[in-house]
Amino acid sequence: MPPSKVVPLTIGIPVYNAMPFLPATVDSLLAQTVREFEILAIVDGATDDSLSYLRSIHDSRLRIVAQRNVGLTATLNRMLCEVSTPWLVRQDADDISYPNRIERLLEHISRYPNAGMFYSLAEYYPRDSSLGLFRSTRGTPKELRTLVQSGRLLSICHPSVVLNVDKTLAAGGYRPNMHVEDADLWWRMALSHEIHCIPEVLLGFRQNTSSVSSRNLEQQMLNVLYIQYLLISSLEKRDAEPFDKVAPHLEELFPRRGFRAKVHLRNLNIALAEKKYAKACSSFFKAVSISPSYFFGRLRDELLPGVITNGVDPKLFRQRRDQFWPKAAGSY
Repeated sequence: MPPSKVVPLTIGIPVYNAMPFLPATVDSLLAQTVREFEILAIVDGATDDSLSYLRSIHDSRLRIVAQRNVGLTATLNRMLCEVSTPWLVRQDADDISYPNRIERLLEHISRYPNAGMFYSLAEYYPRDSSLGLFRSTRGTPKELRTLVQSGRLLSICHPSVVLNVDKTLAAGGYRPNMHVEDADLWWRMALSHEIHCIPEVLLGFRQNTSSVSSRNLEQQMLNVLYIQYLLISSLEKRDAEPFDKVAPHLEELFPRRGFRAKVHLRNLNIALAEKKYAKACSSFFKAVSISPSYFFGRLRDELLPGVITNGVDPKLFRQRRDQFWPKAAGSY
């Protein structure tokens, strides 16, 4: 009997009340152009029909783990510990992997086996009733690391990522940083390992009002600034203050008009997906009127993508050193 083929990667799906989108997500994985992968679905205390649906699937590649509700970050860390393959592909329970996604990931893994992480471009889904691509940082591993070393955060669509499991665990895995555990992981990975961008759209990213990011958008954006503060603190070897102590100073850096415009652009795509065209038009005009600079900046990123990052200009933190690093104020 020939030896069984080694499975190189696992697709990990954290599941919490994922109906009615979960079947389309699973179907997109079972329809991949290659079969050399496993699927690990961790059902995080779901109260809908997600678990019963998964149990109705008869495919030997699917493994289901049911647990009490512990939240996304703890579920992602359990996923890293549960997999037996060297690579973990992220997949949210409402997003769509396009048919050649896993095939293209395997090709890049074969080409760069010592990398720490890969990610692809993603477009908003459904593609026929949504506008634009997810704002993703593009560049070589060296360029991505240079951006992080300058104090900037990478913008990466979380469910487009494939992680080297051992390297991710060595970097500390996901830390509980209030809905931005991904941005916190990217900078730590970039400083230690090569991150490769695959400049192809391999994922459909669904925006919906029940998602974690939609429910916590303002807090999430404020916490992105805190993650950037943690990065700059690490680069400058300064002791970072707890979030509560620096939150008032982060509020001063918070781009309010840009945030409001972003909310309306998100609502625009959600309304288009739901075929609520009057609401979509209203959201469009609100986004343009509130912050024309943000809107046209997003349009520029679509047409002529340049250097895209998250957060604010790092110099804004350094100009407020006494506020952000008070324990070291006497050393400047």
